Amino acid sequence: MNTVKQIDSDDHLVQDMLAIAQSRDQDALNRLFDHYVPKIRAFCLAAQPGANLMADDIAQEVMIRIWRKAHTYKSETASLNTWVFTLARNARIDYLRKNSRHQSDIDPEYLWRDVVDENADPFKDAQQKRDQERIQVGLAKLPQDQQQVLAKVYLEGKTHKEAAEELSLPLGTIKSRVRLALHKLTIYIKR
Repeated sequence: MNTVKQIDSDDHLVQDMLAIAQSRDQDALNRLFDHYVPKIRAFCLAAQPGANLMADDIAQEVMIRIWRKAHTYKSETASLNTWVFTLARNARIDYLRKNSRHQSDIDPEYLWRDVVDENADPFKDAQQKRDQERIQVGLAKLPQDQQQVLAKVYLEGKTHKEAAEELSLPLGTIKSRVRLALHKLTIYIKR
């Protein structure tokens, strides 16, 4: 029974998206706002608990993007949820990039130095430290071009397409280098 209601609700949301795309329907935007803003905020807060202002800014930006880009949504390509949360992911990355220039002189190591983890597991900690060391050694063994691509995608949070544009390489080359580098890292870590 819940499944039927969910499908009907999703159909209604898609209809609202189409109404925005076709006739700039503000009531439809209000309904999407009521439905998605709490979910987008939760998505942001799951990644960065306590960052309420950031979550609000990102939710607002996503709704602006929905208003501006509603005409680009294609239901045959992706579900509405997937499309909206792709917008949310990209807005979060943009927000973090834009605001990363505001650096603090406070050393985070200093802040957390005296905090004791009550759930500490020395075996898990030792395993994690060993894995980190293996990853660092494995990364150092990779060719420079593969290191560069992994850094763009996993450390800077870039999409494959963004990495391709920044490095002036074909998208397929980026994907191949990431796949090859991850395969090599897996081998290095298992040793």
